[in-house]
Amino acid sequence: MAGGGAVPIGPGKNYPGNVTIYVILSCLLGSTGGLIFGYDLGISGGVTSMTPFLKKFFPSVYEKETGIQSSNQYCKFDSSILTLFTSSLYLAALVSCLVASKITRAWGRKITMFLGGLVFLAGSITNAAAHNLTMLIVGRLFLGFGVGFANQSVPLYLSEMAPYRFRGRFNILFQLCITIGILVANIVNYKTDQMKSGEGWRYSLGGAAVPAIIITIGGLVLPDTPNSLIERNHPEEAKIMLQKIRGTKDVDEEYDDLVAASDASKLIKDPWNKLLFDRKYKPHLTMAIAIPIFQQFTGINVVMFYAPVLFKTLGFGGRASLMSSVITGCVNAAATFFAIYLADKKGRRWLFIQGGMQMFIFQCAVGGLIAFKFGYNGTASLSTGYAALVLSCICVYVAGFAWSWGPLGWLVPSEIFPLEIRSAAQSVNVTFNMFCTFVIAQIFLKMLCIMKFGLFFFFAACVLIMSLFIYILLPETKGVPIEEMTEMVWKPHKVWGKCFPDDTAEKKVGEP
Repeated sequence: MAGGGAVPIGPGKNYPGNVTIYVILSCLLGSTGGLIFGYDLGISGGVTSMTPFLKKFFPSVYEKETGIQSSNQYCKFDSSILTLFTSSLYLAALVSCLVASKITRAWGRKITMFLGGLVFLAGSITNAAAHNLTMLIVGRLFLGFGVGFANQSVPLYLSEMAPYRFRGRFNILFQLCITIGILVANIVNYKTDQMKSGEGWRYSLGGAAVPAIIITIGGLVLPDTPNSLIERNHPEEAKIMLQKIRGTKDVDEEYDDLVAASDASKLIKDPWNKLLFDRKYKPHLTMAIAIPIFQQFTGINVVMFYAPVLFKTLGFGGRASLMSSVITGCVNAAATFFAIYLADKKGRRWLFIQGGMQMFIFQCAVGGLIAFKFGYNGTASLSTGYAALVLSCICVYVAGFAWSWGPLGWLVPSEIFPLEIRSAAQSVNVTFNMFCTFVIAQIFLKMLCIMKFGLFFFFAACVLIMSLFIYILLPETKGVPIEEMTEMVWKPHKVWGKCFPDDTAEKKVGEP
């Protein structure tokens, strides 16, 4: 079993149980934590492309867009203050997920979700009422704290509640909710941009209160996971909960394994020290760092939270840019259903590699199309047919992400960590995710202005590198019980197996 000191359980274990209505409803409600992250990803880019919003808060950007300097399509929106509005959220999320790690371990996953929803609600109200840039940034910081709490707790919750044979499907509900949040935000932006009052951006930002209320209520009514209950010294409640979510009284084997993992966990007083310096956690730490970095350097957030700005930069009109972001949002949400279906059939590695190759090809295609039309000067505009071709390539790229790096970037880290380091490792995962999201958000418009069409080839090269990383270093985790990962996945791996001490000597102790 994963965890120091625990008695290993043999491979091929098959826990009894069914997919119950109770676990389906719990995972559906728990996964709505992804709505707040998705809504923010979708809403911020649309709002920053709205003329009334730019005139009120970023007049210099508005003048640059409409003035003589706007002839260079690559540099229309290059503004460090404008990107700070978007990226400040991710700095706050980075800090908050470290706090959330302690809360998740001490008080449970659902309480962390509740607190995240509450803080996100405060941020949405602050942003909707904003009258100056300071209020906007403060609101974004509140939103960031909410996102950090939710992203730290929800994937863990789903992986622990789900039957191991269907863990991929249930965990990907989180990514599905992210894509739904993005799509809803794109539609809201499209509608509010038509408001004659010029205050449509307030409704867009204030709309974040809806997903915030949903996850806040969810945090109150959701059951705790058996893993968390055992970890917090409620063994009887944990067994009753395990019987309830598995739909059978015959849970002794799985329950005993959870208890053994918890006992091993309690021997470790400082999980951060173990995670960072113990050799046997090297593969877990590597994945907790590499996967979120790679996920962000696919370039997807360039499309998602800057979609309207990006499309406007590529020569689409104002209304056309918002509609284009709605289209990519629809593709993103629809393609995620393929991940739900395939993750537990084809496996994680297959989806990672297939999606990576698809993204690589179509990012190169987008870069080539833009290079052909704009060149280095960026002074041309796109015809309707040419714009549709660019949008089509972006949609195929988005689809590749939506059934690979999007959902699996959250699924794989949440299912590979042993209980004793789980909260700490998930915090590392979310921290690097938010840090890289912040970096991309902060420098994207500057990179586009400097690198021009080469930016898309840069992200394509990153996708190629990360696909090779998966091929060489990530073992297959589908169908493996979450507490058996060490014995069944990491120790047999030809690279990572070297990180674990040889048990031969231990086995010979006591023999005649």
